[in-house]
Amino acid sequence: MNPALSVAGRPMGAMRSIPGQSAVANHPTVEVSLDAVGRTLWSFMRPNGRPSFSPPLLRDLHAMQRSIHDMAAEADGSLPFRYMVVGSRVPGIFNLGGDLALFAEKIARGDREGLRQYAHACVDVVFANADGYGHYITTVALVQGDALGGGFEAALSCNLIVAEKQAKFGLPEILFNLFPGMGAYTLLTRRIGARMAEKMILSGQTYTATELHDMGVVDILAEQGDGEATVREHLARIDRRYNAHEAILRTKRLVNPVSHQELRDVTDIWVDAALRLTETDLRKMMRLVNAQNRRIQTIQVESVAS
Repeated sequence: MNPALSVAGRPMGAMRSIPGQSAVANHPTVEVSLDAVGRTLWSFMRPNGRPSFSPPLLRDLHAMQRSIHDMAAEADGSLPFRYMVVGSRVPGIFNLGGDLALFAEKIARGDREGLRQYAHACVDVVFANADGYGHYITTVALVQGDALGGGFEAALSCNLIVAEKQAKFGLPEILFNLFPGMGAYTLLTRRIGARMAEKMILSGQTYTATELHDMGVVDILAEQGDGEATVREHLARIDRRYNAHEAILRTKRLVNPVSHQELRDVTDIWVDAALRLTETDLRKMMRLVNAQNRRIQTIQVESVAS
């Protein structure tokens, strides 16, 4: 049995760590498991097709997050974990960001409300990570492959970013005359300041995990293949001084909070900008979609061959 699909040796069709609590179950595009000893909830994205934030993946992420809120509500605010890890099961890719094909379709139709609903769904997921699900959960991004656009934003929404050295990060939206509107500016400014955040967003540059570690964006580097072990070791060290760690986390959120409304307001600016894109801009966007499709096809072929 795959240990990621079981809890204490039981199949995880529905995960129940403490009697009476709501189940946190696997979803079609999100794999979830609880390490009760390490007090850690592990979640891995496993989208179908292009590894971007497609509507099905967003729906499953929202469902998972609702189950966590329900679990806490039924247990008077108590949760069986202190840490939550977000990773990916797609080899070499954390997440490639927004659903660009969907963007292009809605922009071509002038579908403002559709774009707005999609963008709000994205930042709702981002905010839940940044806010620790309304509790003082430490969220960790485990980046073992490329995190681009919204994938980078999703990693930034976590309290800690643990990245394997081969991983790459970037915000390519400027290449098709747009900007990353699902949290990049809000979250990067809290890590490296407004000036460096703007420079990174406007550059369209791809960065290595080591470069971002030197800049203070990535918190912990891991060797290739050692990401999960590195996360476990780091969380075990935190847990030995959990009282102090939780107090610092509370202070950080008090002094430098991430506002849900701010994230949503930025997405509204993003929608306005998206609807101003030209046909030339949309062609550039679709070229990137085609490149992503070719890459995932290569990964699928290699997976079958192995």
